[in-house]
Amino acid sequence: MLRDYFIALETHPKDAPLALHDVIEQLAFNEKGLIPVITQDAQSKTVLMFAWMNKESLLATIETQRVTYWSRSREQLWVKGETSGHVQSLVSMAFDCDGDVVLCQVEQQGAACHTGRRSCFYLQVDSEQRKIWVTGDPVSV
Repeated sequence: MLRDYFIALETHPKDAPLALHDVIEQLAFNEKGLIPVITQDAQSKTVLMFAWMNKESLLATIETQRVTYWSRSREQLWVKGETSGHVQSLVSMAFDCDGDVVLCQVEQQGAACHTGRRSCFYLQVDSEQRKIWVTGDPVSV
């Protein structure tokens, strides 16, 4: 059971690295072969976007250090910035404690969001006023 693998890692010694291939094989890809990815600016720690990877895009990201996603709408690999020039260079990658989410910290060139904003998360909830505020201006390139 995948969950048992990650539970066992809770007490794994810090000075005993694991084989990357072995951990990737235990990740919890969904029934479509996808795993969610949170992408964060490596310096500011701003969450830039959420997307999906399959095993091929995950391995391509590790190999090339250019963040590669799986486009569900186009059903193909999507190298961030390939057409827009808004490249994401991988700084670090981590997996969560359950092995079901990937965190990529990146150096972002230009906008991360297709709207031209630095982050996709620009619709700010104001719980008290029950309103949504649009934040962040489009990035000039």
